Amino acid sequence: MRTYLDFEKTIAEIENKVAELRALTGEGESVSISDEIARLEAKANDALESTYSKLDPWQKTQVARHPQRPHCMDYVDSLLEEYTPLAGDRHFAEDHALIGGLGRLRGRSVVVIGQEKGSDTESRLKHNFGMARPEGYRKAIRLMELADRFNLPVVSLVDTAGAYPGIGAEERGQAEAIARSIECCLNLGVPIVAAVIGEGGSGGAVAIATADRVIMLEHSIYTVASPEAAASILWHDSARAKDAAINMKITAQDLSQFGVIDDIVPEPLGGAHRDPKRMIADTGDALASALSEFDGMSGDEIRATRRRKYLDIGEGL
Repeated sequence: MRTYLDFEKTIAEIENKVAELRALTGEGESVSISDEIARLEAKANDALESTYSKLDPWQKTQVARHPQRPHCMDYVDSLLEEYTPLAGDRHFAEDHALIGGLGRLRGRSVVVIGQEKGSDTESRLKHNFGMARPEGYRKAIRLMELADRFNLPVVSLVDTAGAYPGIGAEERGQAEAIARSIECCLNLGVPIVAAVIGEGGSGGAVAIATADRVIMLEHSIYTVASPEAAASILWHDSARAKDAAINMKITAQDLSQFGVIDDIVPEPLGGAHRDPKRMIADTGDALASALSEFDGMSGDEIRATRRRKYLDIGEGL
Protein backbone atom coordinates (compact mmCIF):
# COMPACT_ATOMS: atom_id res chain seq x y z
CA MET A 1 0.00 0.00 0.00
CA ARG A 2 1.41 3.37 -1.02
CA THR A 3 2.18 5.91 1.69
CA TYR A 4 1.34 9.53 0.84
CA LEU A 5 3.03 12.62 2.21
CA ASP A 6 1.14 15.59 3.67
CA PHE A 7 1.45 17.68 0.51
CA GLU A 8 0.18 14.81 -1.68
CA LYS A 9 -3.42 14.83 -0.43
CA THR A 10 -4.90 15.77 -3.83
CA ILE A 11 -2.86 13.06 -5.55
CA ALA A 12 -3.92 10.53 -2.91
CA GLU A 13 -7.60 11.29 -3.40
CA ILE A 14 -7.41 10.83 -7.17
CA GLU A 15 -5.32 7.66 -7.05
CA ASN A 16 -7.54 6.13 -4.36
CA LYS A 17 -10.54 6.81 -6.59
CA VAL A 18 -8.73 5.08 -9.48
CA ALA A 19 -8.08 2.07 -7.22
CA GLU A 20 -11.76 1.91 -6.27
CA LEU A 21 -12.83 1.99 -9.92
CA ARG A 22 -10.32 -0.72 -10.82
CA ALA A 23 -11.74 -2.88 -8.03
CA LEU A 24 -15.21 -2.45 -9.50
CA THR A 25 -13.88 -3.48 -12.91
CA GLY A 26 -12.40 -6.61 -11.37
CA GLU A 27 -15.75 -7.50 -9.85
CA GLY A 28 -17.36 -7.50 -13.31
CA GLU A 29 -19.17 -4.16 -13.14
CA SER A 30 -21.46 -4.03 -16.15
CA VAL A 31 -20.97 -0.34 -16.90
CA SER A 32 -17.71 0.44 -18.67
CA ILE A 33 -15.62 2.76 -16.58
CA SER A 34 -12.35 2.49 -18.46
CA ASP A 35 -12.74 6.03 -19.85
CA GLU A 36 -13.23 7.43 -16.35
CA ILE A 37 -10.17 5.54 -15.10
CA ALA A 38 -8.06 6.91 -17.96
CA ARG A 39 -9.31 10.43 -17.26
CA LEU A 40 -8.48 10.17 -13.55
CA GLU A 41 -5.05 8.66 -14.25
CA ALA A 42 -4.23 11.58 -16.52
CA LYS A 43 -5.44 13.97 -13.82
CA ALA A 44 -3.28 12.22 -11.21
CA ASN A 45 -0.26 12.42 -13.49
CA ASP A 46 -0.85 16.14 -14.03
CA ALA A 47 -1.14 16.65 -10.28
CA LEU A 48 2.14 14.79 -9.75
CA GLU A 49 3.92 16.89 -12.35
CA SER A 50 2.56 20.12 -10.91
CA THR A 51 3.41 19.19 -7.32
CA TYR A 52 6.90 17.78 -7.91
CA SER A 53 7.99 20.58 -10.22
CA LYS A 54 7.88 23.08 -7.36
CA LEU A 55 8.85 21.22 -4.18
CA ASP A 56 10.33 23.42 -1.48
CA PRO A 57 13.31 22.18 0.60
CA TRP A 58 11.09 20.95 3.44
CA GLN A 59 8.95 18.93 1.03
CA LYS A 60 12.11 17.49 -0.51
CA THR A 61 13.19 16.52 3.00
CA GLN A 62 9.96 14.58 3.42
CA VAL A 63 10.48 12.84 0.06
CA ALA A 64 14.08 11.97 1.02
CA ARG A 65 12.73 10.37 4.22
CA HIS A 66 9.85 8.54 2.56
CA PRO A 67 9.55 5.10 4.22
CA GLN A 68 9.11 3.34 0.87
CA ARG A 69 12.14 4.98 -0.75
CA PRO A 70 14.76 2.38 -1.79
CA HIS A 71 17.44 2.01 0.87
CA CYS A 72 21.10 1.04 0.80
CA MET A 73 20.61 -2.74 0.74
CA ASP A 74 18.09 -2.39 -2.10
CA TYR A 75 20.86 -0.82 -4.19
CA VAL A 76 23.43 -3.39 -3.07
CA ASP A 77 21.16 -6.35 -3.83
CA SER A 78 20.19 -5.00 -7.25
CA LEU A 79 23.45 -3.47 -8.48
CA LEU A 80 26.21 -5.67 -7.09
CA GLU A 81 27.07 -9.14 -8.34
CA GLU A 82 28.90 -11.61 -6.10
CA TYR A 83 28.36 -9.35 -3.10
CA THR A 84 30.18 -10.54 0.02
CA PRO A 85 29.40 -8.61 3.23
CA LEU A 86 32.23 -7.88 5.65
CA ALA A 87 31.60 -7.18 9.33
CA GLY A 88 33.29 -5.79 12.41
CA ASP A 89 35.68 -2.95 13.15
CA ARG A 90 38.34 -5.16 14.81
CA HIS A 91 38.18 -2.91 17.88
CA PHE A 92 34.79 -3.17 19.57
CA ALA A 93 31.84 -4.66 17.69
CA GLU A 94 29.82 -4.95 14.52
CA ASP A 95 27.66 -1.93 13.66
CA HIS A 96 24.55 -2.78 11.66
CA ALA A 97 23.78 0.82 10.69
CA LEU A 98 26.80 0.95 8.39
CA ILE A 99 27.10 -1.97 6.00
CA GLY A 100 29.99 -2.85 3.72
CA GLY A 101 31.54 -5.53 1.57
CA LEU A 102 32.98 -6.58 -1.76
CA GLY A 103 31.18 -7.01 -5.06
CA ARG A 104 31.09 -6.21 -8.77
CA LEU A 105 29.38 -3.12 -10.16
CA ARG A 106 28.83 -3.36 -13.92
CA GLY A 107 31.68 -5.89 -14.04
CA ARG A 108 34.07 -3.73 -11.98
CA SER A 109 35.28 -5.05 -8.60
CA VAL A 110 34.49 -2.52 -5.86
CA VAL A 111 34.30 -2.08 -2.12
CA VAL A 112 30.91 -0.73 -1.07
CA ILE A 113 30.01 1.03 2.18
CA GLY A 114 26.71 2.61 3.09
CA GLN A 115 24.11 3.39 5.73
CA GLU A 116 21.06 1.17 5.97
CA LYS A 117 17.95 2.56 7.69
CA GLY A 118 15.77 -0.54 7.56
CA SER A 119 12.31 -0.92 6.06
CA ASP A 120 10.12 -2.10 8.95
CA THR A 121 10.13 -1.82 12.73
CA GLU A 122 12.35 -4.85 13.32
CA SER A 123 14.96 -3.93 10.70
CA ARG A 124 14.95 -0.25 11.69
CA LEU A 125 15.78 -1.19 15.25
CA LYS A 126 18.46 -3.61 14.07
CA HIS A 127 20.08 -0.95 11.86
CA ASN A 128 19.53 1.83 14.43
CA PHE A 129 17.65 3.87 11.79
CA GLY A 130 20.87 4.24 9.80
CA MET A 131 22.68 6.12 12.57
CA ALA A 132 26.13 4.58 12.95
CA ARG A 133 28.14 4.38 16.14
CA PRO A 134 31.95 4.78 16.24
CA GLU A 135 32.47 1.12 15.39
CA GLY A 136 30.54 1.72 12.16
CA TYR A 137 32.93 4.41 11.01
CA ARG A 138 35.93 2.35 12.13
CA LYS A 139 34.56 -0.49 10.02
CA ALA A 140 34.28 1.94 7.08
CA ILE A 141 37.94 2.89 7.59
CA ARG A 142 38.94 -0.77 7.67
CA LEU A 143 37.13 -1.43 4.40
CA MET A 144 38.50 1.68 2.69
CA GLU A 145 42.04 0.70 3.71
CA LEU A 146 41.34 -2.78 2.33
CA ALA A 147 40.22 -1.19 -0.95
CA ASP A 148 43.40 0.89 -1.07
CA ARG A 149 45.58 -2.15 -0.42
CA PHE A 150 44.04 -4.15 -3.27
CA ASN A 151 43.53 -1.22 -5.65
CA LEU A 152 39.73 -1.39 -5.62
CA PRO A 153 37.51 1.69 -6.06
CA VAL A 154 35.08 2.56 -3.26
CA VAL A 155 31.35 3.15 -3.72
CA SER A 156 29.61 4.93 -0.86
CA LEU A 157 25.81 4.98 -0.46
CA VAL A 158 24.76 7.76 1.92
CA ASP A 159 21.44 7.68 3.75
CA THR A 160 21.47 8.81 7.37
CA ALA A 161 19.96 11.48 9.58
CA GLY A 162 23.38 11.67 11.23
CA ALA A 163 25.77 9.74 13.43
CA TYR A 164 24.24 8.20 16.57
CA PRO A 165 24.39 10.80 19.40
CA GLY A 166 24.07 8.40 22.34
CA ILE A 167 26.24 8.49 25.46
CA GLY A 168 27.91 5.18 24.65
CA ALA A 169 28.86 6.39 21.19
CA GLU A 170 30.39 9.56 22.62
CA GLU A 171 32.27 7.55 25.22
CA ARG A 172 33.79 5.40 22.48
CA GLY A 173 34.97 8.40 20.48
CA GLN A 174 32.27 9.24 17.93
CA ALA A 175 33.84 12.53 16.82
CA GLU A 176 37.31 10.99 16.51
CA ALA A 177 35.96 8.07 14.47
CA ILE A 178 34.19 10.42 12.06
CA ALA A 179 37.29 12.59 11.69
CA ARG A 180 39.46 9.52 11.02
CA SER A 181 36.98 8.32 8.41
CA ILE A 182 37.07 11.68 6.61
CA GLU A 183 40.88 11.60 6.75
CA CYS A 184 40.87 8.09 5.28
CA CYS A 185 38.63 9.23 2.40
CA LEU A 186 41.02 12.07 1.61
CA ASN A 187 44.12 9.85 1.69
CA LEU A 188 42.86 7.02 -0.52
CA GLY A 189 44.89 6.28 -3.62
CA VAL A 190 41.86 4.72 -5.30
CA PRO A 191 38.73 6.55 -6.49
CA ILE A 192 35.81 6.93 -4.12
CA VAL A 193 32.38 7.83 -5.50
CA ALA A 194 29.50 8.69 -3.17
CA ALA A 195 25.77 8.78 -3.88
CA VAL A 196 23.35 10.53 -1.51
CA ILE A 197 20.31 8.31 -1.99
CA GLY A 198 18.12 9.81 0.75
CA GLU A 199 19.29 11.87 3.69
CA GLY A 200 22.88 13.05 3.90
CA GLY A 201 22.93 14.23 7.48
CA SER A 202 25.79 15.97 9.26
CA GLY A 203 29.21 14.40 9.96
CA GLY A 204 27.60 10.99 9.79
CA ALA A 205 27.23 11.50 6.04
CA VAL A 206 30.45 13.43 5.41
CA ALA A 207 32.41 10.61 7.06
CA ILE A 208 31.83 8.39 4.03
CA ALA A 209 30.99 11.05 1.41
CA THR A 210 34.29 12.94 1.23
CA ALA A 211 34.65 11.53 -2.25
CA ASP A 212 36.14 12.23 -5.67
CA ARG A 213 32.64 12.45 -7.10
CA VAL A 214 29.50 13.11 -5.07
CA ILE A 215 26.18 12.54 -6.79
CA MET A 216 22.73 13.17 -5.35
CA LEU A 217 19.31 11.88 -6.25
CA GLU A 218 17.01 14.68 -7.38
CA HIS A 219 14.95 14.80 -4.17
CA SER A 220 17.65 13.84 -1.67
CA ILE A 221 19.14 16.27 0.86
CA TYR A 222 22.67 16.86 2.15
CA THR A 223 23.08 19.06 5.19
CA VAL A 224 25.36 20.07 8.06
CA ALA A 225 22.58 19.22 10.52
CA SER A 226 19.05 17.91 10.24
CA PRO A 227 16.44 20.69 9.85
CA GLU A 228 15.03 19.79 13.28
CA ALA A 229 18.45 20.00 14.94
CA ALA A 230 19.28 23.27 13.20
CA ALA A 231 15.96 24.79 14.29
CA SER A 232 16.61 23.73 17.88
CA ILE A 233 20.06 25.35 17.79
CA LEU A 234 19.08 28.56 16.02
CA TRP A 235 15.63 29.24 17.45
CA HIS A 236 15.36 26.77 20.34
CA ASP A 237 12.28 25.43 18.58
CA SER A 238 12.41 22.21 16.54
CA ALA A 239 8.94 23.04 15.16
CA ARG A 240 10.68 25.58 12.91
CA ALA A 241 12.36 22.78 10.96
CA LYS A 242 10.73 23.99 7.75
CA ASP A 243 12.34 27.43 8.16
CA ALA A 244 15.71 25.78 8.76
CA ALA A 245 15.37 23.54 5.71
CA ILE A 246 14.55 26.49 3.46
CA ASN A 247 17.43 28.63 4.72
CA MET A 248 20.21 26.02 4.89
CA LYS A 249 20.37 25.26 1.14
CA ILE A 250 20.18 21.49 1.51
CA THR A 251 18.77 20.40 -1.86
CA ALA A 252 20.69 18.78 -4.69
CA GLN A 253 19.95 21.77 -6.90
CA ASP A 254 21.43 24.26 -4.40
CA LEU A 255 24.49 22.14 -3.68
CA SER A 256 25.20 21.61 -7.37
CA GLN A 257 25.17 25.39 -7.84
CA PHE A 258 27.68 25.78 -4.98
CA GLY A 259 29.97 23.08 -6.37
CA VAL A 260 29.55 20.83 -3.33
CA ILE A 261 28.24 17.96 -5.46
CA ASP A 262 29.07 16.92 -9.00
CA ASP A 263 25.91 15.44 -10.53
CA ILE A 264 22.17 15.04 -9.95
CA VAL A 265 20.36 11.83 -10.87
CA PRO A 266 16.74 12.55 -11.93
CA GLU A 267 14.08 10.66 -10.00
CA PRO A 268 10.92 9.10 -11.44
CA LEU A 269 7.90 11.39 -11.36
CA GLY A 270 6.66 11.39 -7.77
CA GLY A 271 9.97 10.33 -6.24
CA ALA A 272 12.27 7.31 -6.15
CA HIS A 273 9.70 5.25 -4.21
CA ARG A 274 7.32 5.29 -7.20
CA ASP A 275 9.71 3.32 -9.42
CA PRO A 276 12.52 1.84 -7.30
CA LYS A 277 13.88 -0.44 -10.03
CA ARG A 278 14.36 2.42 -12.45
CA MET A 279 15.86 4.63 -9.73
CA ILE A 280 18.36 1.97 -8.71
CA ALA A 281 19.36 1.26 -12.32
CA ASP A 282 19.84 4.96 -13.10
CA THR A 283 21.94 5.41 -9.96
CA GLY A 284 24.06 2.41 -10.95
CA ASP A 285 24.68 4.00 -14.35
CA ALA A 286 25.74 7.27 -12.69
CA LEU A 287 28.10 5.49 -10.29
CA ALA A 288 29.68 3.44 -13.08
CA SER A 289 30.13 6.55 -15.23
CA ALA A 290 31.78 8.45 -12.36
CA LEU A 291 34.19 5.60 -11.65
CA SER A 292 35.20 5.37 -15.31
CA GLU A 293 36.53 8.94 -15.14
CA PHE A 294 39.48 7.69 -13.08
CA ASP A 295 40.51 4.80 -15.32
CA GLY A 296 44.24 4.93 -15.94
CA MET A 297 44.96 7.50 -13.21
CA SER A 298 47.66 6.82 -10.62
CA GLY A 299 47.10 7.06 -6.88
CA ASP A 300 49.00 10.34 -6.70
CA GLU A 301 46.91 11.81 -9.53
CA ILE A 302 43.68 10.73 -7.83
CA ARG A 303 44.72 12.28 -4.51
CA ALA A 304 45.81 15.52 -6.20
CA THR A 305 42.51 15.77 -8.10
CA ARG A 306 40.53 15.11 -4.92
CA ARG A 307 42.50 17.73 -3.01
CA ARG A 308 41.87 20.31 -5.71
CA LYS A 309 38.15 19.48 -5.74
CA TYR A 310 37.73 20.36 -2.07
CA LEU A 311 39.99 23.41 -2.17
CA ASP A 312 37.91 24.78 -5.06
CA ILE A 313 34.51 24.47 -3.32
CA GLY A 314 33.01 27.90 -2.75
CA GLU A 315 35.42 29.80 -4.99
CA GLY A 316 33.72 32.62 -6.84
CA LEU A 317 30.64 32.72 -4.64
